[in-house]
Amino acid sequence: MADAKLWGVVAEFDNPARLIEGCEKIRDAGYSKFEAWSPFPVHGIEKAMGLPGSKVPWITLVGGCSGFSLAVWMQWWMGSVDYPVVIGGKPLFAVEPSIPIMFELTVLLSGIFTLIGLMVLNQLPRHHHPLDSYEPFRRVTDDKFFISIEALDPQFDVEKAQQFLSDIGGHNVALVEE
Repeated sequence: MADAKLWGVVAEFDNPARLIEGCEKIRDAGYSKFEAWSPFPVHGIEKAMGLPGSKVPWITLVGGCSGFSLAVWMQWWMGSVDYPVVIGGKPLFAVEPSIPIMFELTVLLSGIFTLIGLMVLNQLPRHHHPLDSYEPFRRVTDDKFFISIEALDPQFDVEKAQQFLSDIGGHNVALVEE
């Protein structure tokens, strides 16, 4: 792997408290492309990393509004334009019989938009991540905590990043190649 491209630096931390402290220090140092890895959700990690709010609720809202609008238009068009039949004096378009269709399309398109939005935001499917080849990282799903800093970060310098991760309490600091 003489011509392998550097992906970043990774360090192991002892527990969730040290992980949060490390994230706060990295954020305060000006790094923006770093990630915390944990075997379970750690309360407060988003704030420690300085992450913005999620875009997923907005994507879901757009999907729900699209589904509702499509259902109203579809029910109106089918009842009033495509097949206008007056049965028993009912109006060509009525809200009451359209409610189940409106509800179902709202839920359906909300779910579809959410799934597609999550896949796009998380860059899925991704069949290989550079950290997959780093042997100690495989324990992240069991009992280990890691912080990685990507080489694409504007503040990134190989020696400084390694030393910084070591200074804030990380051990087993290693370079990760793509």
